[in-house]
Amino acid sequence: MAKKKPDDAKEPTFEERLARLEAIVTKLESAEVGLDESLKLYAEGAGIIKECRKTLGEAEKRIAKLTEDAAGKLSTEPFEPEEPEGGAANEEDEK
Repeated sequence: MAKKKPDDAKEPTFEERLARLEAIVTKLESAEVGLDESLKLYAEGAGIIKECRKTLGEAEKRIAKLTEDAAGKLSTEPFEPEEPEGGAANEEDEK
């Protein structure tokens, strides 16, 4: 059985991941940590980089969508997301 995450535990944002990565780099560069902790921090940082690359790749796909004209020529155009009805979802995210 897969474990479910609690409803109030959300995934960190891209910006939060970058901030954590910067904190890891700063700590590693300070040379104030031992080898064991350095290895743990390095592994955590590598995981964060992987997550950030995945997020950026997904964003690229959403931003540029591939279109085909009547002649069969492929081109890209900017992605324009649909506006949510009433904007209720966005208001909740801001709180």
